[in-house]
Amino acid sequence: MSGRLIIMTEEESMEAALEPLLAKIIPGTSAKQHWIILAHEGRRDLERSFPRKFRAWQERDAQFLILRDNDGAECTEMKQRLVDLTPASVGRPTPIIRIVCQELEGWFLGDLDAVSAAYPKAKRHQRFKTIAKRDPDTLTNASQLTQEITGTGAKVLRARQIAEFMDPSSNRSKSFQVFKKSVEDFFRPPPPKH
Repeated sequence: MSGRLIIMTEEESMEAALEPLLAKIIPGTSAKQHWIILAHEGRRDLERSFPRKFRAWQERDAQFLILRDNDGAECTEMKQRLVDLTPASVGRPTPIIRIVCQELEGWFLGDLDAVSAAYPKAKRHQRFKTIAKRDPDTLTNASQLTQEITGTGAKVLRARQIAEFMDPSSNRSKSFQVFKKSVEDFFRPPPPKH
């Protein structure tokens, strides 16, 4: 790791979830010093803002990570669209682009122990056991399901509360594990030179 990790998210609920999760994924790091999360107001805001911030950012060794929901789109096309928005020749590494499949709440449903720890009544919901048998990355209605089983539509508060209980190493969401590995790789010390 040389510079800071600048994580640009599609929405405030992603920021609320990432703050406690990053402390678990990369212990010993802290906000502002090692990483910064910049939340946006939806995908259009993120796509408008990202190229300007990437170009104007003063730290040359900063690494950008762009995080947005898939929302049923084709992942490779979406990634390419974000790559195409990246300004050329600014003297820093190409941003890491990670897609949440399908919605942020899929990451929460990949750790149902965390959901039930934050919202104990969730475990008694009739859909809880069927969700446990499904691949969380294929749930196109993850946000709706999370609202149903937790009984709250307060996305930002719900994201923060569930993330407090999440165990990053056991999350069943493949897209979460890909994000986690990207963060770990960035903060992993370089191998010693011989």
